Amino acid sequence: MTNTSATQGFTVVIPARMDSSRLPNKPLADIDGLPMVVRVAQRALQSQARQVVVAADDTQIVQACQSHGISALLTRKDHVSGSDRLAEACQMLRLPADAVVVNVQGDEPLIPPALIDDVAKVLIERPEASMSTAAHAIDSLQDFVNPNVVKLVMDARQMALYFSRAPIPWWRDGQLSGSFQTLPNPAPWRHIGIYGYRAGFLSDFPRLPASPLETMESLEQLRALWHGHRIAVHITPQVPGPGVDTPEDLARVRQLIAQERQAAKAT
Repeated sequence: MTNTSATQGFTVVIPARMDSSRLPNKPLADIDGLPMVVRVAQRALQSQARQVVVAADDTQIVQACQSHGISALLTRKDHVSGSDRLAEACQMLRLPADAVVVNVQGDEPLIPPALIDDVAKVLIERPEASMSTAAHAIDSLQDFVNPNVVKLVMDARQMALYFSRAPIPWWRDGQLSGSFQTLPNPAPWRHIGIYGYRAGFLSDFPRLPASPLETMESLEQLRALWHGHRIAVHITPQVPGPGVDTPEDLARVRQLIAQERQAAKAT
């Protein structure tokens, strides 16, 4: 159960950009009558955040949000990453250095509000960490060996040690004929792409030199570890709903949200 007193005061920022190679105009994709980014913001508004703001790169996104009562800022188009866009949004919002900011991806219309609270809470409770994130146990061998599923390993205090697209930890004795046949025991962890930041760290993060590991794995969070920052991890038993990267993902999420609406009408 979420501890409300521990999560009060954090801000959710949702970065949204129009340029998506696999799904053009993705933030405005219609999902059961609402733009996707509005659906994401509505989920975030069900969390304990004191404010939810969309950081957009296009006036069309800002206008779509504002027409549905969602706060939105117009940020620069030339940001190379979502964290750069978040940093600009924090400056525009004039957040103090110790403010906690949760980055909710703009393509996660099924994000559980409680997960947002938990990512904020673990950062608030771990002052030695600059960032926080979430993970859940992998229950599929296919996911464990899939390079598109990011894995992580932690220390005894649930601080991230490393993130990788490779199957980690490497199970030395779990292979037969050069490939894994079963999952390691205990189960490995799948990284969930939600982040908490302290606003002061977020303002500095884009200026940190990219690390070789970050470039090799194409995982931006490795920059923080490379430069000695700690990332606290919340372990959740609940697997978040699917995100939207492709037209097939969009069709699936549309169906799931339509089913949610029908179920709500039946109760």
